[in-house]
Amino acid sequence: MDYLAALDTALTRLHEEGRYRTFIDIERRQGAYPHAVWRDADGTERPITVWCGNDYLGMGQHPAVLEAMHEALDATGAGSGGTRNISGTTVYHNALEAELADLHGKEAALLFTSAYIANDATLSTLPKLFPGLIIYSDALNHASMIEGVRRNGGAKRIFRHNDVAHLRELLEADDPAAPKLIAFESVYSMDGDFGPIAEICDLAEEFGALTYIDEVHAVGMYGPRGAGVAARDRLGHRIDIVNGTLAKAYGVMGGYIAASAKMVDAVRSYAPGFIFTTSLPPAVAAGAVASVRHLKQDNTLREAHQTQAKILKTRLKALGLPLIDHGSHIVPVIVGNPVHTKQLSDQLLADFGIYVQPINFPTVPRGTERLRFTPSPVHGPDEMDKLVKALDELWAHCALNRAEMSA
Repeated sequence: MDYLAALDTALTRLHEEGRYRTFIDIERRQGAYPHAVWRDADGTERPITVWCGNDYLGMGQHPAVLEAMHEALDATGAGSGGTRNISGTTVYHNALEAELADLHGKEAALLFTSAYIANDATLSTLPKLFPGLIIYSDALNHASMIEGVRRNGGAKRIFRHNDVAHLRELLEADDPAAPKLIAFESVYSMDGDFGPIAEICDLAEEFGALTYIDEVHAVGMYGPRGAGVAARDRLGHRIDIVNGTLAKAYGVMGGYIAASAKMVDAVRSYAPGFIFTTSLPPAVAAGAVASVRHLKQDNTLREAHQTQAKILKTRLKALGLPLIDHGSHIVPVIVGNPVHTKQLSDQLLADFGIYVQPINFPTVPRGTERLRFTPSPVHGPDEMDKLVKALDELWAHCALNRAEMSA
């Protein structure tokens, strides 16, 4: 086989479909976010504003987080030195797990190097703990959940997105005695819609199923202490396993699950994705502890974040842009064509210094390609004005349709 030719064919196909992914070389500068520096193809440094980052609240530059990381770095050095089982558990890891368990009102929590790994490792391990387990997974669950369910070798059922009636049909069709788990998200990151948590919990109780919720795009941002949408809706006690991230609202890195002490102990003991992975650097864990503690007490950032999202949605709706609005902080503007989406992204960056990454298939279905904006409390009125004016100008320039009424 001509391996190089096969690679060329695969890459050419992505280019022809307009969905080849390029990395934008940016340099974040502490204290300046969402402003950053972009190095263009010629190596020239140009100032930009980041509108697609997941540092939702700007905690990646918060003084309390940086101070904690500096102290831990000076005290312990760079890396953890091993897996959690072999020299890689420190006081910082234990403190972070305790903070996360307290955040979600659970007995225990378990750290992973990312929420992707936490989902994959946990969902692929659960059938080892519950032989014959059937996992019911929402059709729009994150790729990490899909991969974990796929790899576990057990039975799976896919229910239509947020369709509780379809989920009921699937549950009713299976053996009542079989162990079951329903896996879903609180906020779906591409459309910004919410999962029907209460209804799913009702079904779980009726059919004797465990509940597994991904709160990655909600932790730090919803609920009185930032525990997520389930906590906001006072449903956290009905969730058996919570998955969350430290790399978005908390501004650092890592993922975790929170659950009962026995559940966490079993996953810790059986999941290869946990057992054989080097643990987070102590400085990262220390920064995450500081961030979680701060956001448990600070509602002002959460409130400002929601306000910014509402303002941006209102202004984009006024332009008639095809915006999806489910009431969350996520602001997706549908372009519907991968070439046009990339063109808009490129022109926003080159002509206006606005960085928003195009979202194409397979992240979203074909025909729903989009620009996904993530306003934050540190995006000021000037940045907002510039973005709205640029989108208005480019939408007309690209001859794209405008919606009579946003979703």
